[in-house]
Amino acid sequence: MNPGEIDRYPVNQLQDRYSLARSAVYKRMEQLGIVPKKVGQRSYIGAQELRLMDELHVFINQGGNAAEFIEARGLRQQPGNNGNGQSGTGSDLTITPNDFGGMIGALAELMGRMGFGQPDPVQYFETLENAARNGWLFSTSELAGLLDLSPREVEGYGDRFAEAGFVFSRSGYRKNGEIAWKVTKRLK
Repeated sequence: MNPGEIDRYPVNQLQDRYSLARSAVYKRMEQLGIVPKKVGQRSYIGAQELRLMDELHVFINQGGNAAEFIEARGLRQQPGNNGNGQSGTGSDLTITPNDFGGMIGALAELMGRMGFGQPDPVQYFETLENAARNGWLFSTSELAGLLDLSPREVEGYGDRFAEAGFVFSRSGYRKNGEIAWKVTKRLK
């Protein structure tokens, strides 16, 4: 290792490094098969894993997505492999207390393994309709997930944009510091 080269990087600093929500960072690590190493109360990833995360971030910001990156790099995990060389049974997910994003990600992965989770286009519109009707405010990461965009792409649209008959407008901030987005129906 060269002097000055990073041998481990704190996971809790990845949010700032990539300007992403914590759940988005963990989702990317999961997609890449990266399992952080715990040292005391802190979790770290290695230098090689950090380079991979950096490369994925650049790839996504250039218009790609994680699935395309994984396919292009030949990183597709073998069934039954949990990314650390050990065979898994589908219960090899680690969720820490207070990790709501990790819990949701694990639940989504489990449902995918069981054959659930095929996108329902009607559900997409119902979600937006309910948000508009009830005045719900999406965080940037929630809206990005719903629209299948990166949070940076959502923020890049400016203060207001329209999609699928709905208008999304910046409306303050959520308690996690992310921009809040109000959903309204586009008038005909």
